[in-house]
Amino acid sequence: MSTNADPLVALGALPGVPDSVDSVRKAVDRVYGHRVMRRRSNEVTAEAALRGARGSAALSGAEWALEEVRRRSDFGGEGDARVMGAALRLTAEAGQLLSIWRQSPLRVLARLHLVAAADADEAAGRPRLAGEPVEEPLIELELPDAEEVAGRLEGLAQLVIAGSSTPALVTAAVVHGELAALRPFGSHNGLVARAAERIVLVGSGLDPKSICPAEAGHAELGRAAYAGALEAYASGTSEGMAAWIAHCGKAVELGVRESTAVCEALQRGAA
Repeated sequence: MSTNADPLVALGALPGVPDSVDSVRKAVDRVYGHRVMRRRSNEVTAEAALRGARGSAALSGAEWALEEVRRRSDFGGEGDARVMGAALRLTAEAGQLLSIWRQSPLRVLARLHLVAAADADEAAGRPRLAGEPVEEPLIELELPDAEEVAGRLEGLAQLVIAGSSTPALVTAAVVHGELAALRPFGSHNGLVARAAERIVLVGSGLDPKSICPAEAGHAELGRAAYAGALEAYASGTSEGMAAWIAHCGKAVELGVRESTAVCEALQRGAA
């Protein structure tokens, strides 16, 4: 990702991106206009959080049925349960970090990694150093070295702090793509990247009640499509960047569809 003066504006003008932005905005506006949102938005938010966490965990290899996530209370131990627990903790934590993000995005990322890793990583909360390994088996892009990671993280932070008139979808896609491609931490990078995308979408005002779980949409599109779109982003080409932004837009729209279904179910139950 280039860090020239406000490069996000240029990304927002890439072929196909304005159409994705417009489609996402219309979809979000429709679900926010649902009659259930006037009285039961907290229930929709809670359900969206659960579905978003489940989707993010699935993209990191822990594919659980929604009812299993709802039923379980113990997410300790190893393997899939630990991944699911990390995703649930991150979804809960993201809402507490909105006010900090625009002033100190690197601090937020450190906190997200601490929450995800819990006590499983001695280096939790700090970017990896030269020679330190990365445990992220489902992201197979070439791994940038620690020096490149540090420089690009700083560039990303400056973009966030400076602010931009760029649509939220574009900013969220770039934040997500950079973190997933860089894998700045020793573990849980995909989970952190998707939590950061959620923070941008909510904090920007596009989805202020956090009812459009893009993570669920990414999972529905599938790991193969996710990996392919991320590879396109990492290429650094205009076409690749546009493809990644469009992929993220589809994920948000599918997240909207999830919450629309929730609204419909709540409406039927109240009838």
